[in-house]
Amino acid sequence: MSRETNPRPETPLPKDHRELVLKVIPMPADTNGNGDIFGGWVMAQVDLAGAVLPARYVRGRMATVAVNQFIFKQPVRVGDILSFFSHVTRVGNTSITVQVEVFAERFSAQGQYVKVTEASLTYVAIDREGRPRPIPKDGLTIPGLSG
Repeated sequence: MSRETNPRPETPLPKDHRELVLKVIPMPADTNGNGDIFGGWVMAQVDLAGAVLPARYVRGRMATVAVNQFIFKQPVRVGDILSFFSHVTRVGNTSITVQVEVFAERFSAQGQYVKVTEASLTYVAIDREGRPRPIPKDGLTIPGLSG
């Protein structure tokens, strides 16, 4: 019996302040012993996707300082088209926190999406020596973030 015989309910893609920051298709080399995509591979892609929006505001070097939350909701399979949506949830003096949501468009069910992962990550602006530095606030406007 195929794993596709019991499909998950279709999930609509975000249409608010969240921005599509990355699309990628996992390949067979990215699988774990169960044949699903290795969680560490997904985490690396989330880290890359999460860095896109902070890079616009940091204006220089930055580093991932924390993975605040990471939830694997559904397995990712070879051939899924993954869409990574991100939005900024907090801007501090030296750091920016983002929420990343990952949706899979299953190879066997094109046009239907299921949320497979969500995460919260914090990035810190750093200087040439790797020390935290202030984030420039001039003209800083972040969609969906009040205050």
